[in-house]
Amino acid sequence: MIAATKAPHIPVLLEEVVAALAITPGETHVDGTFGAGGYSAEMIEAGAKVHGFDQDPDAIAAGQTMVAASDGKLELHHALYSDMAEVLVGIDIDGIALDIGVSSMQIDQAERGFSFQKDGPLDMRMAQDGGTAADFLNEAEEEEIANVIYRYGEERRSRRIANAIVQARPLTRTSELAKLVRKTVGHKPGDKKDPATRTFQALRIYINRELGELEDGLVAAEKLLRPGGRLAVVTFHSLEDRIVKNFLRDRSGQKSSGSRHLPQSNEIRPAPTFHKPAKAVRPAGAEQALNPRARSATLRTAVRTEAPCDGGSR
Repeated sequence: MIAATKAPHIPVLLEEVVAALAITPGETHVDGTFGAGGYSAEMIEAGAKVHGFDQDPDAIAAGQTMVAASDGKLELHHALYSDMAEVLVGIDIDGIALDIGVSSMQIDQAERGFSFQKDGPLDMRMAQDGGTAADFLNEAEEEEIANVIYRYGEERRSRRIANAIVQARPLTRTSELAKLVRKTVGHKPGDKKDPATRTFQALRIYINRELGELEDGLVAAEKLLRPGGRLAVVTFHSLEDRIVKNFLRDRSGQKSSGSRHLPQSNEIRPAPTFHKPAKAVRPAGAEQALNPRARSATLRTAVRTEAPCDGGSR
């Protein structure tokens, strides 16, 4: 068996994802969010040739050992998964797996700046290039900071937090920001959820354009999958899951035709590019107990039809 990299990362819903991909030996599959290679290793074990994508240079570097041991069954691409249709143009793809969001390896490395539980620089860049979280917090207008925290963190106290950030600038460390948020909104030791959670989530999503990348990645998967190809997407919060749910509902022809009280629309809709999605899957209690990250996970899957895709929104 090809071992995944030794980074402390447990793939979420691994058995369910591999089952949904329904791999037949000799097929070609995509692991769009390679990380530590957990999904890729299982895909290869099931007989697939795998193309792995990751924007994080550390993940690509760590995965080279796995590439060397794969006997040509694994090829890694240092690229966004939204670019997979261009990178793999002309290749028939039988299945695509996407595990959305930050990886455990990134969170566990304090120097990457993703965690409010570890002191490190306010970085949060998955690709390790472009502007950092500190750049944004120290340069953006207060209203923009508040809007980001509200939209991507669903934080009702976003304006209060943004004002405190502007008053405390410059901020350079994760511990500074976490302490500031806790002081601003109130925090008691032993609270079930750290009040800094939503703010850190919002900044990470914004800095890495995660929701836009997911939207573009779903369109890329639609382009790339052959008829009968399988798509499996694991999300970890409602913002991500809503995008996947709505995309698959739209592309499978399940989108509502509007209110029955309004005149019937004569709009001609494109043929569905996916069959009706399978019922969403959540981790079993045993997996949630073993892997806390799994508690908020949702898996959505669908099978590609023969209809051509328009490559855009509908």
